Amino acid sequence: MLVAFSVAPSGTGKADGSVHDAVAAAVKIVRDSGLPNHTGSMFTEIEGEWDEVFAVIKAATDAVAGYGSRVSLVIKADIRPGYSGEIDAKVERLEAALERGADAE
Repeated sequence: MLVAFSVAPSGTGKADGSVHDAVAAAVKIVRDSGLPNHTGSMFTEIEGEWDEVFAVIKAATDAVAGYGSRVSLVIKADIRPGYSGEIDAKVERLEAALERGADAE
């Protein structure tokens, strides 16, 4: 499965509202997990089996909890049994479609 998630604290008490330290703590947990992952400006994607992916998301959420009085967690999942390597393969298929032109099928 592929999961895109975003986790951030609120109630941090910081005047500028910055949450980068908390997000860094979460991303470190994801990267240390050894599961395939990508981090963008708003979401982190992780690929693996249900239990291992959600264990990482829980640990990342727990790490963020120490940075504020509450935590916001957004999750989107693509559950496709029998497929792996989709964290890169989906993007490769998209790029190939763009190269040949979307109407060229």
